[in-house]
Amino acid sequence: MASIAERELTHKPLKEEIYDALHRQIIAGKYKTGEWLRQEEIASQMGVSMTPVREALDLLVAKGIAERVPYRGVRVRKMTDKEVVEAYGLRLLLEAIIARDAAKNITAEQVAKLKTIMNEMDRQVDLNDMPQERHLSREFHASIAEASGNSLLIQLYTIVSNAFPDWLLYEALYRKPELVSGSVAQTHDEHTAILEALTSGDADRAVQASLEHVMESGRWLEQYLNVPAKPLREQEKQVAHLIKKSSK
Repeated sequence: MASIAERELTHKPLKEEIYDALHRQIIAGKYKTGEWLRQEEIASQMGVSMTPVREALDLLVAKGIAERVPYRGVRVRKMTDKEVVEAYGLRLLLEAIIARDAAKNITAEQVAKLKTIMNEMDRQVDLNDMPQERHLSREFHASIAEASGNSLLIQLYTIVSNAFPDWLLYEALYRKPELVSGSVAQTHDEHTAILEALTSGDADRAVQASLEHVMESGRWLEQYLNVPAKPLREQEKQVAHLIKKSSK
């Protein structure tokens, strides 16, 4: 029987292929939050050496999916409800600021790039496509951040987006596969609304569409990760107030 390495590790640099394989396994629920990712076990299962596994684990840590514990190793990231709420609030704030700046500064080439990403996302419709769909969604939002033209804002957004537990939301799809088609369609519609607002240069509409998109994640945090509703709503109210003030 073919090894995991033979079945899955092709075309990309080995560390990236291992990262992709582990990413799929994490959001599919094979590894739970807080579970240790043992280099020796992973290398043996995938039929590879320890070095690319270590590099793949470094990528998982850099992406915010795993965390390195001194003298212990690497484990799937555990986040408290407080940490999730804080990341959610910052994500709302930054998405709004980025959308406003991007609507003013986006170029035709950047619009074309966003359309290309969306076209590729439209091909990711099955449960097994969800890791790639997640990657493309992050690329979509990172590209909007780039379009803001604000280098410090881009850096802050990278930090916050890595802290936001969207990979846990994707894991919910593996527990409830009946949600996949509706989730894919809704993401498409929300991304379309954002892109149309950016293309037309409508900053207010871009902010509104971006906030509605992230707030949908907030509903998922509440429903599928059991994050308390009250602090999530408080973050939404605070951001809505800031946006209202900035648009006067």
